[in-house]
Amino acid sequence: MASHGQDLELYLQEVRARRAEMRESIGAVLDALAVPLGRTDVWPERVRAALTELAHDFEDHIGLTERPDGMFSDVLEGHPRLARSVEALLAEHASLREDLDGCLSMLDGDDVPTDLPAVREAVTSLVGRLVRHRQRGSDLVYEAYAVDIGGQG
Repeated sequence: MASHGQDLELYLQEVRARRAEMRESIGAVLDALAVPLGRTDVWPERVRAALTELAHDFEDHIGLTERPDGMFSDVLEGHPRLARSVEALLAEHASLREDLDGCLSMLDGDDVPTDLPAVREAVTSLVGRLVRHRQRGSDLVYEAYAVDIGGQG
């Protein structure tokens, strides 16, 4: 990916599209979490389905940013002063992926989890971390390219 020109614009269009998908997935998780816990007939399955889609979108995000011609390598090559920010986001990828997998594993199986409030708290905390991760990613893009990708997707 070139830091300037059409390649950058095409890449940023893809970033914006992926951001919009992830935002929709986060919204779906929040909607699922809003179902009363007493609705054990639907709550676990709605949260599991929404989290599964979010995990897929997050994997797409990781692939887009970490690929050899992706944003992180381009930022490190062209803007070495931002290396700490890139390293922090990379570390968050690993941690968030692990926590997404952990939340999904709490909802695995046919049985309703015994501690639904704990599951809801874990998923709510994860969503907050993902929102902050997206914010830091938007900040990185702005610092590197003076382009705002934050508000629209």
